[in-house]
Amino acid sequence: MAEHSSEFVQAGLSDRFQKIDFLGVQFDQCSLDAANAWVRDAGANDAFTYVVTPNVDHIVLINEGGDEAWRAAYREAVKASDLCVNDSRILGRLGGLSDHRLGLVPGSDLVRSLVTASDIGASSIALIGGRVREADWLREALPDCRIVHLDPPMGVRDNHAAQLEIAEFVEKEACDWVLLAIGAPQSEIVAHTIAKRGKARGVALCIGASVEFLSGAQKRAPRWMQKASLEWLYRLLSDPKRLANRYLVRGPKVFGIWWRGRKG
Repeated sequence: MAEHSSEFVQAGLSDRFQKIDFLGVQFDQCSLDAANAWVRDAGANDAFTYVVTPNVDHIVLINEGGDEAWRAAYREAVKASDLCVNDSRILGRLGGLSDHRLGLVPGSDLVRSLVTASDIGASSIALIGGRVREADWLREALPDCRIVHLDPPMGVRDNHAAQLEIAEFVEKEACDWVLLAIGAPQSEIVAHTIAKRGKARGVALCIGASVEFLSGAQKRAPRWMQKASLEWLYRLLSDPKRLANRYLVRGPKVFGIWWRGRKG
């Protein structure tokens, strides 16, 4: 776990959930409602904390080889996260086959539950990444909430200057919630960088395309496909050129990772 202020530890958030070690990740076993409450409580603290939501692609990224500096930084960022919840029904099914009840907290559902509540529990939100239209959507949806937006350059994963720019922006704005919409592994690496600097407050969520789904910039799979663990297929068909490698080449590697772990 990342270091916490005494106030944060006293709030009982640092050890609220049971940890489950699965496929190289320490998952917190919790429900969507429990994660929602955790984020609300964390955002009210003076400490900085962050949430990661690993899915199949993240598990492959963590377990595959490679000695690049960003890989080590990503693994350390996930390990040091303050809340780590399962984003994938496929991981949930594999966990069940290994007698692990991971729970299911899709990042998009968590963000939706937070920003569409009648009382969102935050007075300020920073959106890192995404486009102006997503920031404008948040401003329209949450007129009583201060919304700030930073659109960093491409290549944040390997760009230390860009990571530092994001960290300083988050520190300066001191928002209750920070929505990191710059993808993995850069969102997690940046969140960990901010935490290590010890100058920020609030809670950061590594959220992928969650705000794009909410704003309508991207369409999410129908509920029946989500429940059938076919959301990946819907996304693949919506953008096959960009996502074919992710879902048809990289994604299936998770089954080998699970099998080797099960046998080992």
